[in-house]
Amino acid sequence: MRCKTLTAAAVVLLMMTAGCSTLERVVYRPDINQGNYLVANDVAKIHTGMTQQQVAYTLGTPMMHDPFGSNVWYYLFRQQPGHEAVKQQTLTLTFDKSGTLINIDNKPALTKNAG
Repeated sequence: MRCKTLTAAAVVLLMMTAGCSTLERVVYRPDINQGNYLVANDVAKIHTGMTQQQVAYTLGTPMMHDPFGSNVWYYLFRQQPGHEAVKQQTLTLTFDKSGTLINIDNKPALTKNAG
């Protein structure tokens, strides 16, 4: 009878601690990197007046183009290291109709809670 009680208590304790966040750090989570990794030196080379070909040569192809046909390129980089907060950087380049760079919007890395 005592063995059954101890076994039942152990099962209940195991079930109660299975969802605890204190055990979450023990579980391995790989680092996840997605998108265009941009080096600060390469981004510093970009300036208004450059053509689309020059920008693509410097930074590589963008992660996304504007789906509505305007000449906007998006370079996105999202980094999720293990149990740390998620970081995301967005570089938006706008070109005129002739393909010349007219606007650069470089948003710094945003940090979001890991979840």
